[in-house]
Amino acid sequence: MDTSDTGRKEQLVSTIKERCRVCYTCVRECPAKAIRIINGQAEVVAERCIGCGNCVKVCSQNAKVFRKEINKAKYLLKSPQKVAALIAPSFPAEFSEIKNHRLFVSLVRAQGFDYVFEVSFGADLVAREYKKIIQSNHFPPVISSDCPAIVRYIEYYHPDLVASLANIVSPMVAMARVARKKSGNDLKLVFIGPCVAKKDECEEIDAVITYRELREMIAEKGLKPAEVYPTEFDPPLGGRGSIFPVSRGLLNTMGVKEDIFERNVIVAEGKRDFQEAIKEFESGQIAQEHLELLCCEGCIMGPGMSPYPSMFPSSGRRYRKRASVSDYALHKLETMDMEVWQKAYDDFSDLDLFRAFEVKDIRNERPDPQQVSAILEKMGKFDPGDHLDCGACGYDSCEDHAIAIIQGLAEHEMCLPYTIEKLHNYINELNISNERLANTQEALRQSEKLAGMGQLSAGIAHELNNPLGIITMYSNILKDESPADDPIRKDLDLIAEQAERCKKIVGGLLNFARKNQVNITQIDINHLIETAINTIITPESVTISLESKINNPLVQLDWDQMTQVFTNLIRNAVEAMPEEGGKIRIIVEEKDTEVVVHLQDAGMGITEENKAKLFTPFFTTKPIGKGTGLGLPIIYGIVKMHKGNITFTSNADPQKGATGTTFTITLPRLHG
Repeated sequence: MDTSDTGRKEQLVSTIKERCRVCYTCVRECPAKAIRIINGQAEVVAERCIGCGNCVKVCSQNAKVFRKEINKAKYLLKSPQKVAALIAPSFPAEFSEIKNHRLFVSLVRAQGFDYVFEVSFGADLVAREYKKIIQSNHFPPVISSDCPAIVRYIEYYHPDLVASLANIVSPMVAMARVARKKSGNDLKLVFIGPCVAKKDECEEIDAVITYRELREMIAEKGLKPAEVYPTEFDPPLGGRGSIFPVSRGLLNTMGVKEDIFERNVIVAEGKRDFQEAIKEFESGQIAQEHLELLCCEGCIMGPGMSPYPSMFPSSGRRYRKRASVSDYALHKLETMDMEVWQKAYDDFSDLDLFRAFEVKDIRNERPDPQQVSAILEKMGKFDPGDHLDCGACGYDSCEDHAIAIIQGLAEHEMCLPYTIEKLHNYINELNISNERLANTQEALRQSEKLAGMGQLSAGIAHELNNPLGIITMYSNILKDESPADDPIRKDLDLIAEQAERCKKIVGGLLNFARKNQVNITQIDINHLIETAINTIITPESVTISLESKINNPLVQLDWDQMTQVFTNLIRNAVEAMPEEGGKIRIIVEEKDTEVVVHLQDAGMGITEENKAKLFTPFFTTKPIGKGTGLGLPIIYGIVKMHKGNITFTSNADPQKGATGTTFTITLPRLHG
């Protein structure tokens, strides 16, 4: 967006949310911790950002972008006013494919610039001021102020050191003042370099574009180096300042050596080293030394450099870039007219290079230790031994991460061990849910099947009841009318007996179909089960135990029908036991408003093919004449009439060995 006519500036660095992959690399690489994670998305906090551009450099998904000012530069070039380009001395590292720097200058002029100045001359002037400070005994140790990201970092996060910043402008601003003194105050200035922080450094520059943006402009014009006539930079030309953008560039420009014996200057560059140097300077550990600080590892590694090694061979290779700058500087010093340079150097000796700084303290208060401990405990870190300090979250320590959570900059899920543990818990919960769902689906299929069987059973029972009643009635009438010694009485007894048996079967079908009523009374379920146990004749090899774990045994049930349920289940368990016998456990528990009874045997179990048929009427595994196949269906019907539920688990795998069968009956404590 063109901000030239709105007066507003876009955020310096921002996130394209669609590209963010939640890797926390930007958090890890941000020296100011100006990245906020919200719902897994990394967001740059503008008021905390120092503009170093580290997040732009390290983001493999290109989700971090800096504010472009190409349109602003084009707007200036179309205006009737004169426009000058201020070229940072790191240009040989970016445009190493252009062997003749004069061709590069001409490509810049072709964009419409009236002047193309070399910022290295501004570096010469700035270096002279620093040299005065270092060689004088009248100045306390200072921190270099040529890197805008360092200046902003100190203003924001170490405001007590603002007074230690050297009151000297950066080479860019120095060259801007040279250009306007030479060509008029109405001259418009566009700085071109590798730094993103320069875009917000000062108001003396009208627009700042990076080398990436310059390449876009050149590509848009469609010009090649071979298609332009070589021209030189507009004077004054830079001297030793051409070496300024490499490591220890300021010292080299001053012609001062970093002497470990004199302990006069300490050079620190890169996000970790410069922060450590500032901390030690602030604590007084290195209070006697001047600091030359750079946020990047030299300006040649700035975020505005092109990131595509395959397209531009020098990008991404620090030492190749350093060599390109050194070669250019050496060639320049060997071929330039030093007398002309010295005259210009002297002519601008009285140029005002003063700069003031402001305290912009945005530090957050350190939270209460109890708050920090609470956050750490939520992530499973209860003592220092649990603090891995692995840095996966982007913070140096678990405590720093907890503080960032309290400050609203981070989330718990950024902790990798915590997230993995949470994921394991989710997987376990999902497995349990899947198992419950499978059981519910199986129970639903069983219920649907049994519902159909129930309807069929009710219909059969209804149709059989009337003829059975007639058979029973007339067989008894005939038996009463027959003489006592008549042989036909035996036949009539058999008819009546079998008719009575059919009535019982029909009664079982009605129970299964839940057509009978229940006679609800309040009973002691422990006493009911003990009564059922006492009615069963058990062999000596089988023991039955009742384990009651409930405080209140009173339940609303039908005594007779529930006695039938437990009697049948216990009898089946006894019959399922092997010859050597075993133990039958009956466990009574309470759960909320329900009573749960588990009946466990040590029998041979139920095979997989029989499990689905277990409650089906007339299905039995007993020999012919030993069972009707209505015992479990009747139990099922009675339990359902009590608004309860009956399930079972069993293992009859011959390879794993039988583990017996457990029937579980769940009954509401209050009926209805």
